[in-house]
Amino acid sequence: MPAASAIKVLVVDDQLTMRALIRSALQEIGFKDITDAGDGEEGLKALVAAPAHLVISDFNMPKLDGLSFLRAIRSHEPIRKTAFIMLTGRADKELVQRAMQYGVNNYVTKPFSPAVLRGKIEEVFGPLT
Repeated sequence: MPAASAIKVLVVDDQLTMRALIRSALQEIGFKDITDAGDGEEGLKALVAAPAHLVISDFNMPKLDGLSFLRAIRSHEPIRKTAFIMLTGRADKELVQRAMQYGVNNYVTKPFSPAVLRGKIEEVFGPLT
């Protein structure tokens, strides 16, 4: 059982408000080491510079969308095993299937509660302490 406080998280979303909401939910769950980025391109640079255990990324972003960001992570050996949870406003089956093909670990549809986010993270890491 990993402690939430021991898991380093990178939150990637082009909306500052959404990044703040995700950060707040993560802090409520017990996460402490949280960084963020405004788009997939910035997120990829941040992840290569300072690897994280978990990426929570929006799907719809400029420059590098969530799927392209996921593909870039999975094709870069040092970070390819990073857990990746896709955040989307669309529970669109095609998007979810494509994300699964590219190796997404889980996905969350907006809006979400801290309890839902915790459940999705625990599906990836096991029960959190």
